[in-house]
Amino acid sequence: MAKKILKGMTWGHSRGISPLQAFAQRFNQLYPDVEVQWRQRTLQEFADYPIEKLTESYDLLIIDHPWVGCAAATNCVLPLDEYLPADFLDNQAENHVGRSHQSYHYGGHQWALAIDAATPVPSYRKDLLEQNNVNVPKTWDEVMTLAKAGKVAAPAIPIDLLMNFYMFCQAHGKVPFESKDEVVDQETGLKALETMKAFYSLLDKQLFDANPIRVAELMSMGNDYWYCPFAYGYSNYAREGYSEYLLTYGDLVDFQPGKKLRSTIGGTGLAVSAFSEHKEEALLFAKMVMSEKYQSTEYVLNGGQPGHRKAWLNEQANAVTHNYFKNTIDSLDASYMRPRYNGYLHFQDHAGDPIRDYMMGHGSPKGVLEKMNEIYQASQTSVTHES
Repeated sequence: MAKKILKGMTWGHSRGISPLQAFAQRFNQLYPDVEVQWRQRTLQEFADYPIEKLTESYDLLIIDHPWVGCAAATNCVLPLDEYLPADFLDNQAENHVGRSHQSYHYGGHQWALAIDAATPVPSYRKDLLEQNNVNVPKTWDEVMTLAKAGKVAAPAIPIDLLMNFYMFCQAHGKVPFESKDEVVDQETGLKALETMKAFYSLLDKQLFDANPIRVAELMSMGNDYWYCPFAYGYSNYAREGYSEYLLTYGDLVDFQPGKKLRSTIGGTGLAVSAFSEHKEEALLFAKMVMSEKYQSTEYVLNGGQPGHRKAWLNEQANAVTHNYFKNTIDSLDASYMRPRYNGYLHFQDHAGDPIRDYMMGHGSPKGVLEKMNEIYQASQTSVTHES
């Protein structure tokens, strides 16, 4: 009998591919007539080539939750609630981290399983802070003080600036996207941009080309930066031997007394293509790799950052990551979930550009908000807005 070949597509980092490849090998041992082959592509390639097109070529896909509005509109991936056992899905729902599981539920269906959970959290070089008698910042004022000393890094490419714009809108009292007419009211938007400009003007200009991975690499491979107040967390850098120097991760700081920053949840989901010729095998792979047992053990040990809550509380998982999971879980539980309507990705792909331009000294804050609102209106054209 010819071997069944399943193709999977994920993203290009150890966190994104290593645990999937490890389980693919184990899956092949258990089911010798099935081989699951995983490919990776960069985060930019994810943005440049629509996932709905990839479903025609791949059986298993790692997706971002803002895409589920498109999934519901195109039905190019399977509604997993119609294919997986109810008790399994109940376990996933009960053991969410933040709203990670819920983020893939849209239009009455579960379009993916939260295989990975993340939100922007602080990271720091504990050794350098201790050597220089500097305390880990607990407040925004302390972050600014350290930034003025030139020891702070943060990702400042458009997508990360946009996610942080959402965060600072909430820090100033308003949740974005509550209106179909504007991203946020002008007063709040201007305050958010003012806070961001004050911070980002203190950073090294090279960071305007740095994503969270690049920032983690800069901090863990050299001694220029001691602290990052918010970047999507990577437990890999909290593991001995992964990089030159160890990063420690923690909870978001207080923006005002008793009011912590609230960052924007990320992570990834595992979806099954509706075009797969091997749906049964793909669904079995998804169910097994997402099991509480595997997520809590081998998934973490092979470099993964699981989406299952039991894994985040697992003693072994925390031992190998210097308590990365326990130290950051409160920030994930408090995180904000982006819109997911079909068309939102157009907004996300373009709305960070005017913010970045302004942070680098171009344009005006009112101009930024006007441009963002134009993009927001365009993203809603001919699609149904559902939050």
